[in-house]
Amino acid sequence: MSKTFSELGIHAELQESLAKLQISVPTNVQEKTIPLILNKKDDVVVLAKTGTGKTAAFGLPLLQLIDAENKNIQALILAPTRELGQQIHANLVSFATESQKATIASICGGIPIKPQIERLKETTHIVVSTPGRLVDLVKREAINIKDINYFILDEADEMVSALKEEVDAIIKEIPKTRRTLLFTATMPGTIKQLVQNYMSKHVVHVEADMETVGHQGIDHQYVVVEPIEKLNVLLHFLASKEGERGIIFCKTKAAVNKLAKNLAINKFSSGAIHGSLTQGIRDRIMGQFREGNIDILVATDLAARGIDVKEISYVVNYHLPDTYGTYVHRSGRTARAGATGLSLSIIQQEELEEIPEFEEDLGIVFKEYKKADAQSIEENNGLLWAKKIFKIKPNRTVSEDYKSQIKTIFHHLTKEELVDKIFADYLAQTANAKIKPEASKKKKKK
Repeated sequence: MSKTFSELGIHAELQESLAKLQISVPTNVQEKTIPLILNKKDDVVVLAKTGTGKTAAFGLPLLQLIDAENKNIQALILAPTRELGQQIHANLVSFATESQKATIASICGGIPIKPQIERLKETTHIVVSTPGRLVDLVKREAINIKDINYFILDEADEMVSALKEEVDAIIKEIPKTRRTLLFTATMPGTIKQLVQNYMSKHVVHVEADMETVGHQGIDHQYVVVEPIEKLNVLLHFLASKEGERGIIFCKTKAAVNKLAKNLAINKFSSGAIHGSLTQGIRDRIMGQFREGNIDILVATDLAARGIDVKEISYVVNYHLPDTYGTYVHRSGRTARAGATGLSLSIIQQEELEEIPEFEEDLGIVFKEYKKADAQSIEENNGLLWAKKIFKIKPNRTVSEDYKSQIKTIFHHLTKEELVDKIFADYLAQTANAKIKPEASKKKKKK
């Protein structure tokens, strides 16, 4: 039976804040971690998947341990992306109580630095930051992190791979006597090296909700495609998920842009995020996704960090990830908060041999997704074409006289007859499009 927050040592005032947020039962990671942070002095390494309540696992005890009378920065929380940093900051603010008087600042990248410098002139107890922005502030001598008591690394596996130089520079600035709390969804060699180099010898290791990736309500599937049919198979799958929200992962920014353009052409409710977009654009698209104004997000791995949307019903690996850890992060975006979800990998024949390796390393089982046959794909393309026609806005620049002449040609047709003729024209065009590539192939052979 799960313990209560009271039994874990959380003060009554914080419990009241949690009650207002309708949080009453601790998750597995919270149950295992909170007492360690509150009652021990050791460094802690927590291995837990995304969406298991890690922010509250370190945030609640931190808020309780902060000394409001001490004007120094006492806790530094690092996150790999601004989106995740903002999410952590918002959660901590929602947990905090007025009587605690702990002040929390978010100083992430992607927004003007001057207001952040001004903010840091005020009393700040907890700082949530991205590594790059923090390094910049340290160089400007706008922040003092030499007296912190707690150093928290969230999504540490991502930071030590993509942001290692910045993290190393920050660790050199903070006191050796601080207490380090490291949270990660995977345990690659780089994390083990960081633990060995920068954490105390008496590290407490916690593992929560990590039975296997496959036991958290995720249905892992793959479909083998030819390169030429990859997009059509995806479009057919997305059409079957109309009205549901999902994330499609690509390896590169260029691939994200190309796929997002194809989805837009086919009138799918979608948006794209990657590191080269301005923070304003990323924030706007993420806001639209969180609020349900768009159903599909196309993203690179790093840009997708910090997405905490419970109603994501599927994840698509448009490109198979390079590491098992990345697959854990991707698939962990679905089936959150006890829900179920699908993780579909669209692969080519030469990648099929990698599936058993993913299964063995992650302790999961992949099922083969039944690929749509040629007729189903053709029919789906026809439906997508019809939706595009339906969503096209009338051209208001055409003269009324010209428009009247066109209408005269069609005026004697019924609605059904007009649809039949337009559809027949579409089918003829698609048939001609198939014939042309075949003809060009024959010419090349000659």
